Amino acid sequence: MSDADLLFTSAVKAAALIRSKKLSPVDYLDAVLKAVDKTQPRLNCFRVVMAEEARRDAKAAEAAVMRGEPLGPLHGVPVSIKDLVDVKGVPTRHGSAIFADNPPAADDDILVKRLRAAGAIVFGKATTPEFGVKGLTDGPEFGITRNPWNLERTPGGSSGGGAAAVAAGLGPLSLGTDGAGSVRGPAACTGLVGLKPTLGVVPADSTRDAFGNNVYAGPLARTIGDAAVMHEVIRGPSNKDPWTLGGAQQHPLSPNLMGEDLSGVRIGYIELCANPRIAPDVRRNTRAALAAWQQMGAGVEEVTEKIDWIEYEGRVLYQANFAVFCAQYLPTWQNQMDPVTLAFMERGAEFTLADFRTAQYARGALFRRVQALFERYDFLVTPTASRTALEVGHDAANDEVVVDGVKCGITRQGWTSYQYPFNLTGHPALAVPSGFGDDHLPTSVQIVGKWGCETDVLRLGALLEAAQPWAQCRPK
Repeated sequence: MSDADLLFTSAVKAAALIRSKKLSPVDYLDAVLKAVDKTQPRLNCFRVVMAEEARRDAKAAEAAVMRGEPLGPLHGVPVSIKDLVDVKGVPTRHGSAIFADNPPAADDDILVKRLRAAGAIVFGKATTPEFGVKGLTDGPEFGITRNPWNLERTPGGSSGGGAAAVAAGLGPLSLGTDGAGSVRGPAACTGLVGLKPTLGVVPADSTRDAFGNNVYAGPLARTIGDAAVMHEVIRGPSNKDPWTLGGAQQHPLSPNLMGEDLSGVRIGYIELCANPRIAPDVRRNTRAALAAWQQMGAGVEEVTEKIDWIEYEGRVLYQANFAVFCAQYLPTWQNQMDPVTLAFMERGAEFTLADFRTAQYARGALFRRVQALFERYDFLVTPTASRTALEVGHDAANDEVVVDGVKCGITRQGWTSYQYPFNLTGHPALAVPSGFGDDHLPTSVQIVGKWGCETDVLRLGALLEAAQPWAQCRPK
């Protein structure tokens, strides 16, 4: 096949071709690196490309195939890693000038180790805004990362570099992290699948607050199958993550989802969370996805009761965290930090201990409200974002998001309000493409499942993928 077709081949298919000796891991990686050389100057989606190390690993992967050794499910598949996650021998810069001269990491993060054990070829560190603080991917330290569907739009954040790369065919998979929608938001902006798992299923060894964790890691992929394989590879307990030690259970596929008849499936549709508006094209495409599941027999009804999505309390938890964590850097680095980081810190510093504890109580109440919904429904479905990707110059700290000509508040209020609540409740949430908006950019629908039901969530997404295929769509 041509290099262009190879770049948009799924990871599952590429791995199968490698196992059957129909595709060389070396040739595959060379095609990706050649495309990176051509595209990186426009997209700026990588902080570093480890070409030499990756070629060494690809040669070793090819030798293992020729020797007939047991091969992992991602053997020979190029994968990029968000620059908040350690890769041995490469600096982790956290999208910040503070760590621009960080020494190379002494070891791989546990998730990188698991990807390598599955045969993946780690070839690049993908860009992220400073400390993953915002829903766009840009910063003083590295510049602007752009959306391959439209270079004047953002790929979202904070896993925007990985999303831009996968959408542009620069590797079929990228490992992202999601502290407030940072996998699902970029997936929505770039026409990808993005999974935030259940709390405790995938370890987060490097988080500062292991016990109060609302930070997750998950795949960015072009297909449900690729996302499912990567999730299976990285999940499992770690001695450094107490939530995983409880053995967060992965439930088997529900019987009602084993075929294509969804007559026993109940879906609750939530059109608005804390956001006041939704763009008409996003609404149209979301309802089309619901109609596709209804055609398969699923029962769909709108959730009509008023729900407090704790936008304010969530902001307290989020911004107060950055105020405390980043205070140590202000004396030396303030003038080189992202103005959005500084704005969030300033706001977070104004909250009191009472505000913070009240917000934690609100988090518990939100969890119980969502659990009550799952007594009626098997899934909750929302748009992933209220509109398509924002312009690259959008100021996440101060600019209001415009939806259908109306100002709707800053990003977490007016654009991504569907995402953060499920970081707080811990439920698995999957962003899947739902079509294209009137501006020809991708739109997305979010599927939320019960705790430990990633398999069900991925299956419902796969049925939509079969009814409304999207992976054949490529940015120009």
